[in-house]
Amino acid sequence: MPQLLGLFVSMLVLGAGVSFVIQQAVNANLQEHIHSSAWAGFVSYLGGTLCMLVFALAMRETFPLTSAALRSHWWAWTGGFFGAIYIAISILLVPRLGTATFVALLVTGQMLASLAFDHYGLFGVTEHPANPARLLGAALLIGGVLLIRR
Repeated sequence: MPQLLGLFVSMLVLGAGVSFVIQQAVNANLQEHIHSSAWAGFVSYLGGTLCMLVFALAMRETFPLTSAALRSHWWAWTGGFFGAIYIAISILLVPRLGTATFVALLVTGQMLASLAFDHYGLFGVTEHPANPARLLGAALLIGGVLLIRR
């Protein structure tokens, strides 16, 4: 049974990856038609906000208490800021680079940052040392980026 659960979880993550590429393509397409990166990003976030509201209501999540929110670190509230940077960059560069090159570069950046976050336990993530196998994986990913860009 654990193998079936692992397969299901893997399929969900793969689906998230497909959803990610679709998001890049539709955001870039919207920007092309409305001639505004900022408004295309706004539409993307508005759609995401409405989707998460429906999800929270469907899951019957209680509204967070103010006291609990105030106990969190200040940087815990910056996710939307960094998401907006990512959305703006993707809207601007997907049409120029293509989705494959953009995603390859993006994943490489994510992998390098993830290795650092894991190694040092940044922002409260569990520490996972950067061992030779993990570093080799990142190097191979960078090699893949070079091949995709050609």
